[in-house]
Amino acid sequence: MLNMPRWKAVWTLIVLGVGVLLALPSLMPESTARAIGLGRAPRINLGLDLSGGSRLLLEADTTDVGRQRLATMEETVRAEMRRANPRIEIGDISATDGRLSFFVRDVTRVDAAVELIRKLTQGVGITGQRDWDVRVVDGQRIEMAPTPDGVAQAVDQAMEVATEVVRKRIDELGTREPSIVRQGSTRIDVQVPGLQNPEALKALLGKTAKLEFKLVDLAADPALVARGRAPAGSQALPYLEQPGQFIAVQRRAIITGDQLTKAEQSYDENGRPVIAISFNSQGGARFAAVTRDNVGKPFAMILDNQVLSAPTIQTPILNGSAQISGNYTVESANAMAIQLRSGALPVALKVIEERTVGPQLGADSIRAGVLASVIAVAAVIAFMVLTYGRFGIYATIAVTLNLFVIVGVLALLNGTLTLPGIAGFVLTIGTAVDANVLINERIREERRRGRSIIASVEHGYKEASRTIFEANVTHAIAGVIMLVLGSGPVKGFAVVLLIGIATSVFTAVTFTRLLVASWLKRKRPTEIHI
Repeated sequence: MLNMPRWKAVWTLIVLGVGVLLALPSLMPESTARAIGLGRAPRINLGLDLSGGSRLLLEADTTDVGRQRLATMEETVRAEMRRANPRIEIGDISATDGRLSFFVRDVTRVDAAVELIRKLTQGVGITGQRDWDVRVVDGQRIEMAPTPDGVAQAVDQAMEVATEVVRKRIDELGTREPSIVRQGSTRIDVQVPGLQNPEALKALLGKTAKLEFKLVDLAADPALVARGRAPAGSQALPYLEQPGQFIAVQRRAIITGDQLTKAEQSYDENGRPVIAISFNSQGGARFAAVTRDNVGKPFAMILDNQVLSAPTIQTPILNGSAQISGNYTVESANAMAIQLRSGALPVALKVIEERTVGPQLGADSIRAGVLASVIAVAAVIAFMVLTYGRFGIYATIAVTLNLFVIVGVLALLNGTLTLPGIAGFVLTIGTAVDANVLINERIREERRRGRSIIASVEHGYKEASRTIFEANVTHAIAGVIMLVLGSGPVKGFAVVLLIGIATSVFTAVTFTRLLVASWLKRKRPTEIHI
């Protein structure tokens, strides 16, 4: 017991010292930390319930996924039939009741068409199912219907993309430690600490931001277009420059937002806010070719199925850049640029729940949490000192250092502290002394058996360590389960609990053993009061 290796003692003190230093920036105002040169040191971030902010629960309209899959497959089928050698002639493709159907004009080419189409389908996970069901009806008509497994996979993929797009848009706001978590199969929970304007957040996240450039259909009957109808191969879309009016555009897009490389707020020659965009090499080449071949014809800039403008192509646009104009303010143009840079949402998201937490409520929560922690620490200190004397003082020092180390570890991990996390702190204070109680009671027992002071302390630490390890393993198992299966507050509580388990074992066993060994070696007492 008295021969604790020097290297172990040194490393124990170094670890605790580093933990305390890492904790200090989080325990002082940020302005003070900057003033003393610790402005860039890692700090604990405060969650929504402590710092205030906005929370939105978004739900996806998954019907968009089905429509997009049908439209994509329709274009793919047309392209494959054209590329076939020899070409397979088909009639118009009908998209009704969530399925595609079309005639193969030459009955002898039906089998070849089916073989080509089945190559377009994919397996779904390990289910053995395909994402599309292909069958022949009446000898010449081919029908394609999405399978339930294929739909489920498409929805899951769309939600993964939507979650990432939401994350990118919020990151553009410069907010710190937002929480974007999927809930169930079609919902996304968004928490943005420090943001007190949920309307701006809803406006940012609510738009799909699907950008398309399409040629205007000049052959469409104006009377039909005025009623919102368009001929086959075209579609009638609302025209924002003329409220209540429609404009017919070709269904096939020249360029889509996927080919954007830049989108930022700028100004036109008249000083009005616009959005300047640039395309990648593929999009730029495509834009140049289409504008070169269609000089004198109008083309439409479309956002979320609404025509923003339909200017006439005066000259070929060869530099891969363009401007989106409209009734924008600087703020709205900047918000739209953020949406375009982040990419289009594959599904429309609607807000089904919103909540705003004021900073005052968060401050009250922090004060209540700190008060609870202070009371818990005072109660634990009083109990340990009155019950175990000097050994209780050592346990008190260990508990205090344990709190610093937990804060330091959270700061190092760039963690976020929430109200349940504070509850985890308070719980950790109580459980942190469990190990010392076990050790001290075992030392008492060994003294009653007649062992010497040194032997009693040695056996007390040795024999209690096994029980301490087993008890903390069970706590850790429960914490890991909460961390893996929980979300939000439950996960925040689990993180603090797991860190507290690891640090409390270190401080309660290794550090107090160092203190006790140092005292015994220095004083050589003939009796201990425990």
